[in-house]
Amino acid sequence: MKNFLAVYTGTKDSHAETGWDRLSEAEQAERRAAGMQAWMEWGKRNADRIVDGGGPLGTTKLANRQGLSDSKNHLVAYVIVRAQSHAEAAKLFEGHPHFSIFPGDGVEIMECLPLPGASG
Repeated sequence: MKNFLAVYTGTKDSHAETGWDRLSEAEQAERRAAGMQAWMEWGKRNADRIVDGGGPLGTTKLANRQGLSDSKNHLVAYVIVRAQSHAEAAKLFEGHPHFSIFPGDGVEIMECLPLPGASG
């Protein structure tokens, strides 16, 4: 089995596109509660596949040749799952609550590869 990093993405545009911004505070609270319940159920169904339960991601800093600076990206959370193939890992996220209930954009899934030349 291989490990795959799944990164949940979202933007302010996705809030508008999904109609989230047009919901009342009560409707948003109701949707958040339903979304968290669905997400927990997703986690239970896939517990044998989850290597690292991950969690939300905070603000971003960039370190490069110019030094350190504040940065922005569309990454909002992550999880690491185990699967036989990339396709199998991606299938775990079909209809995920992140975008089917919450206003997330999607989930990007990529294989965690070994370091080239590393033994082990």
